Amino acid sequence: MKSMQPNEGKVLVTGATGFIGKRLVASLLSGGYNVRCLVRRAVTSFPPGAELANGDLLEPAGLEAPFRGINTAYYLVHSMGGGRAGFERRDRQAAEYFSAAAEKAGVRRVIYLGGLGETGTGLSDHLASRLEVALILMNRSFKTTFLRAPVIIGAGGSSYEMIKAMVERLPVMITPRWVSTRTQPIAVADVIGYLIGCLREEQTAGETFDIGGPEILSYREMMERFAAIEGKSNLIIPIPFFSLRLSSYWVGLITPVKPSIAMPLIEGVRNEMVCRDQRIRDLVPIPLTPFDEAIRSALAEGEKTP
Repeated sequence: MKSMQPNEGKVLVTGATGFIGKRLVASLLSGGYNVRCLVRRAVTSFPPGAELANGDLLEPAGLEAPFRGINTAYYLVHSMGGGRAGFERRDRQAAEYFSAAAEKAGVRRVIYLGGLGETGTGLSDHLASRLEVALILMNRSFKTTFLRAPVIIGAGGSSYEMIKAMVERLPVMITPRWVSTRTQPIAVADVIGYLIGCLREEQTAGETFDIGGPEILSYREMMERFAAIEGKSNLIIPIPFFSLRLSSYWVGLITPVKPSIAMPLIEGVRNEMVCRDQRIRDLVPIPLTPFDEAIRSALAEGEKTP
C-alpha cells in the first residue's frame, strides 16, 4: 500500500496544543496536509489552516464528529499528575475511548508517541502506563505505529526544562544515583521528523520503533554539557541513599516543573532509555541532531518564546 499523500484524507492530531502537538501541526500544515486538531477548549492562537474540533478523550459521547473522515490519527495525549492510580486510569480510559471512536469511524492508521524504556516489572509507573496505552491501541483493527522516545530536548518540554533549571539554579547538586542512568536524548525537531516520516512511509504501519538521538549520555553528562554550553561550572555529588521520591520533591521545588509531574519523570530515570532497535533509521533516514546543537536550539527558542 502506498504512503499517505497530503491530498488523501485528513490527519487528526490529539494533544495538538502540547509540547509535541503544536510543532507537529505546524509541520504537517507546511507539508500540505489537511489537519484537524482535537481541542478541549477554544484556542485563539493556532496556525492558520488547521481545522479545530472540540472534544475530550475522557468524554466519549463527543468524539464521533472529530473522527469523521479521518485517515490517520496521531495519539499524543499523556496524563502525569494525580498520583499513580489517577494518571493510569485517565491514560487507560482516554486510550480506550480514542480507540473505539477511531475504529467506528474507520480510521486507517494511528501513530502513537510513547516512552522508551526496558519492559518488565522494573518499569516506572508512568512508562508502564505508556506501554499499556500502546497495547490498547495495537489491539484494534487500525494499524498502530508505536514510537518509543527517550528524553526529548526542546523548549517547553518537561524533561528539558527540569534539566535546564537544575543547571542554571544549582552550582552544587546533591543527587541520587539516577544521574548515572544512560539515555539517548533526541532533539524535538527530530521527533517531529520521525512522526511525519512514519505518516509518509507505509512500511512503518503496525510496527514499533525506538527513536533516539546520535549520542548515549548519562543524566550527569547531559547536565555537565548543558552547563558548559552556558558557560557555567556545576559540581554534581551523587549520594546513594538519596531516594527517587525525595529527589522528585526537591526537583519540584527548584524547577518550573510541578511536583506532580516531576515525581513520575524522576521515577522514570531509573530506567535506562537506550535504543535497542535501529530499523527506523533505514525506513525514515533523517539526519539526527547532536546533543549540543539540540541544547543550543532549545535555548535560542526559549529566548524568543516567553
